[in-house]
Amino acid sequence: APRILCCLYQGLPLTVFTDLPVACGRPPLVNRIVGGSEAQEGAWPWQVDIQVESTGHVCGGSIISRRWVLSAAHCFPNPSDVSSYRLYMGRYQLNGYNQFETLSRVRMVVIPEGYSNPQGGSDIALVQLSTPVTWSDRIQPVCLPSADLHFKSGTLCYVTGWGDIQEGDSTPKWFGSLCSLSTQSLSLIHSSNSDPVVILPDMICAGYKEGGKDSCQGDSGGPLVCSVGNGTWIQAGIVSFGLGCAQRNRPGVYSKVSSFAGFIHSTVFT
Repeated sequence: APRILCCLYQGLPLTVFTDLPVACGRPPLVNRIVGGSEAQEGAWPWQVDIQVESTGHVCGGSIISRRWVLSAAHCFPNPSDVSSYRLYMGRYQLNGYNQFETLSRVRMVVIPEGYSNPQGGSDIALVQLSTPVTWSDRIQPVCLPSADLHFKSGTLCYVTGWGDIQEGDSTPKWFGSLCSLSTQSLSLIHSSNSDPVVILPDMICAGYKEGGKDSCQGDSGGPLVCSVGNGTWIQAGIVSFGLGCAQRNRPGVYSKVSSFAGFIHSTVFT
């Protein structure tokens, strides 16, 4: 597949590898996105709903090419058996009619060697679709960062998904619409005001010091994206784990996508 240069940010190339000359990280239907509430339909066209036949919605993911989706390793406890997984692209609501959605089964899942649990790092999964997606206004790839791109602490980003609105929320999530949540990227979590958690080099923290906004159960594997201007969104993280949900001094922990640039390239684009 050809390499397509997506955009430039502070002189660093941000690339996405696709089978068609389509721009990444630029939702065609939305000019301005306001987070923290229900997302506009088509606002996040790379969002994927990952379901298991017997369970329903289990995780989120993001489209990075016509044949590959990015998600979290812990969403696939047995990556050698993926027969029960169903991936929905172009979906807005978990339940009911979604006019523009497409469905694909999973051909295979690739997880970094040595992965054991989210706290141990390498919580990333590359999911190959059995059938390639067709690009549309509601199905688009997200941009991927280069290995040396770092997002500054305090950068305003968004996490999307169909997970619980808050910890202990009893609302059936299969009735929900896709939600977007504004958050801030942080460099540290193990401070004097936070529970001691080892943050590895391939992780990034995001949240608000005062709490109140966070990814929750059901958002796992979904994208944390940051805008670099001009309406372009780069995926900075993958929802991995946290201590509770939206609690004070306990930001969410995400797999840092730039740390896996080589893994993604060697698996997907070669």
